[in-house]
Amino acid sequence: MSDYFGSDTPKLGFGLMRLPRKAGIVMDIEQIKEMVDLFMEAGFTYFDTAFIYAGSEAAIRKALVERYPREAYTLATKINAFLMAPTEKAAKNQFYTSLKRTGAGYFDYYLLHSLKESNYEKYDRFHLWDFVKEQKDNGTIRHFGFSFHDAPELLDQILTAHPEVDFVQLQINYADWENPAVTSRGNYETARKHGKSIVVMEPVKGGTLANPPAEVRELFENYHPDMSCASWAIRFAASLDGIITVLSGMSNIAQMKDNISFMKNFKPLNEEEQKIIQEAQRLIGMSSTVQCTACRYCTEGCPKQIPIPDIFRAMNLQLGNGQVQEAANTYREVTGTGAKASECIRCRKCEAACPQHLPITDHLAKAVTMFESQD
Repeated sequence: MSDYFGSDTPKLGFGLMRLPRKAGIVMDIEQIKEMVDLFMEAGFTYFDTAFIYAGSEAAIRKALVERYPREAYTLATKINAFLMAPTEKAAKNQFYTSLKRTGAGYFDYYLLHSLKESNYEKYDRFHLWDFVKEQKDNGTIRHFGFSFHDAPELLDQILTAHPEVDFVQLQINYADWENPAVTSRGNYETARKHGKSIVVMEPVKGGTLANPPAEVRELFENYHPDMSCASWAIRFAASLDGIITVLSGMSNIAQMKDNISFMKNFKPLNEEEQKIIQEAQRLIGMSSTVQCTACRYCTEGCPKQIPIPDIFRAMNLQLGNGQVQEAANTYREVTGTGAKASECIRCRKCEAACPQHLPITDHLAKAVTMFESQD
């Protein structure tokens, strides 16, 4: 299966979910422009956004679409039927809104967003498979697929029902390769069994693999002190067969420069590096850190507006790196103007939305023990 759709696409894609913002609120367009320029100058072309990524589609219009010829880049976005689409009409209108926001004229890649057991049937009820095929027929979509967050059995079912899709987007990283909650390997192998090319999302697991547990960081640094931890994660995913590109959700110029440094002249992991990754997988499997990617889908429906990903970030400072005081300080900071973990009412709306299938309410209870019992 070495001959696959998208094989000529550079192996680094720019994920636009976590773009830099001024004061954490307003998109930092000037920094985004500089990041786009660095990315394009290095020979990379793939940009990935979504209707539900707040401000992202409008930002990429200013930073990319209005500044580069249309044939110079490829743009992907997504339609979401389960978070912001109460009706079929509302879902389909997302496509036209995305066209208007981006000003791109057409999308090179278009995806049904985040399919899983709890929502995939809604895409059928809303006739969205037929809708995107119609858009492909009229030229406003060049290739279509879907992103996926569930088990291989469901992925096999969907690909069997919809062999017409051009590609799938999967969460693949070395930490989740054998993780039973994410099943990266199983999903990868299922997609390849169906002959589908793959776009990789979350190769750095929402940034957590850029700052892994101390034992893993030491393992990487002992082998190659000049290579970032993130480089190991991205190269692991890019070394797999059948990969169109690996999306990195870069949030600042430093991350962009780092990614370019090892992906401009990409070299797959060698045999010794593969063994080091296997040891890192073993160590992370023993870690007690919360495997949150900070996608923030969990916060959308939280009735108490608990800053769940930020609380987990505080927990991981202690659980992963032993930074007890830093963890406590971070927890006070992120809950200072909002809800604390103890305000969780265990409605589990967050767990239904979580692509990682995390036991969020249990983790929040642990946060109460870690931080609030000290108050």
